[in-house]
Amino acid sequence: MIYYICGKSAVGKDSIFQELVKRSDLKRIIPYTTRPMRPMEKEGEEYHFLLEEDFLKLLSEGKMMESRSYDTAFGLWYYGTAYEEDFREKGKGFLCIGTLESYNSIKDYLGQEFIQPVYIELEDELRLSRAKAREELERRFQADNKDFSEEKLREAGIKKRYHNLDFDKCVEEILADIKSGTERGL
Repeated sequence: MIYYICGKSAVGKDSIFQELVKRSDLKRIIPYTTRPMRPMEKEGEEYHFLLEEDFLKLLSEGKMMESRSYDTAFGLWYYGTAYEEDFREKGKGFLCIGTLESYNSIKDYLGQEFIQPVYIELEDELRLSRAKAREELERRFQADNKDFSEEKLREAGIKKRYHNLDFDKCVEEILADIKSGTERGL
């Protein structure tokens, strides 16, 4: 049986999901994606990371219970949940989180008897206060854009920039510059 957590934004789905993982014997369903792995992620923990052609092969073979794609600034990224035989075995429990659309796709794929919705609700007032906290994050991003404008960076004399697209590469570049400066007596 798959227990599928869903609900509107800011109701606490992720927190509840993580707590259920800690407190139960339910096996977490790991989704698949074609987006690049982020520095702190590990294969098979947050996602299974696939090349686009491998994802599309699973999709064409009917092995994806649900899938969706997002056109990002970095290209088209696919996400989906692959079918496993265990999902239909009695006595086995799984935990999944996602959208109502994804829930319906999995329900259609497996059959209602193999999936149980866990719909999380919260009063709109509390959801709104949580959303406002997220807006605070957006406000901070906007403030950062002002505080770290090109003009202010020039005024501060900042010439060298370290791009953190690849975490390890960024750290290595900083360390190399520190070592170089130390060797030159800076």
